[in-house]
Amino acid sequence: MPELLIPAGSLDVVKTAVRYGADAVYVGGEAFGLRAKAKNLSFDELREAVAYCHERGKKLYVATNVIAHEGSMEAFRSYLEKIGEIRPDAVIVADPGAFSVAKEMLPPEVAIHISTQANNVNAETFCFWYAQGAERVVCGRELSLEEIRAIRRRIPEGAEIEAFVHGAMCISYSGRCLLSAFMTGREANLGACTHPCRWRYAVVEESRPGQYMPVYEDDGGTYLFNSKDLCMIEHIPELLASGIDSFKIEGRMKTALYVATVTRVYREAIDTCMRDPEEYRAAIPRYLSEIRRSAAREYTTGFFFGKPDNTSQDYEGRSGERESVYLGTVSEVLPDGTVTFLQKNKFCVGDTILVMKPDGRNVAAEALAMWDEEGEPMESCPHASRIVRMKLSVTPEVGDIMRMDHDD
Repeated sequence: MPELLIPAGSLDVVKTAVRYGADAVYVGGEAFGLRAKAKNLSFDELREAVAYCHERGKKLYVATNVIAHEGSMEAFRSYLEKIGEIRPDAVIVADPGAFSVAKEMLPPEVAIHISTQANNVNAETFCFWYAQGAERVVCGRELSLEEIRAIRRRIPEGAEIEAFVHGAMCISYSGRCLLSAFMTGREANLGACTHPCRWRYAVVEESRPGQYMPVYEDDGGTYLFNSKDLCMIEHIPELLASGIDSFKIEGRMKTALYVATVTRVYREAIDTCMRDPEEYRAAIPRYLSEIRRSAAREYTTGFFFGKPDNTSQDYEGRSGERESVYLGTVSEVLPDGTVTFLQKNKFCVGDTILVMKPDGRNVAAEALAMWDEEGEPMESCPHASRIVRMKLSVTPEVGDIMRMDHDD
């Protein structure tokens, strides 16, 4: 059974990923990860995340995969020493210097994984890292399934392969892009990428002093057109036959709704395909319908079946698509059956809310009443990031994700 590896940008999302079916979760700490704009976890939160995962038989990996410059190496050394004290299952590094420091500073029980940022695209590279002591190598996003199968045949038995199967793509060889730094001064390899490659037919327009955003212009106005995301939910059998040990989802800056949705769908798809391929194939339309509710972009299979062409670009935008709005995650169920949660988006008394269950069910419930933190009743909650107590027609459980669906 391959590992389902899920991203998380906060401690709460770590718990969501585990609740909805992750085998392992990867996170960033307060430094040296490639998602500097994510909330990320403090050392205390990392310690709690490791304990939470291990208590449930799951794994936790810490991304430390920036390409650190000379002036940062001593701080990197100290940082890894602290990470080692927390005892995650692995750290993810991206270059030989970081790997050497990790071998020196981490205890033996903390494995070292080689990031996709290291451009791992041939068997010799994989074997090099295994020979140095790496437990796992993450495929460059530019590899096809045929190439991955060929690499699997040539690497040592038991050596692990990880590959991204869902999420944002990159136009550059993994870890070798300077486009963000050139356009905005924010260095991708130090965790501050602005993702300018996500937009097609770019022209530069000043949006804020000192910052630029790529846009597409025509006589009808200015638009932001983007490239498609990777999605392999229709190709689980091919992934299972490829020799990949860990199916990795991209998205450490995404919401709990995204994490819950994608984790739940891939968990069910993998398990069903291994049990009954015909049942899996029959369920593909449902998988796609559900997974698209958390997506801002259309989907492509990336490099897995050959080099992408212009069909991997979204020229039209996702007009008329169904979407879901994230309302919050249940943090407490009180004795009277009301629940509390940190509200994320607007809704009103009388609205129909879907409660997402880890087993795949979406339970419809009416919002019967709600109160603010002072106990004052409210008919609606238009302002995000406030604690709300609510009575629903169906009582959720702690950790359940609540959403509203808008179907055109």
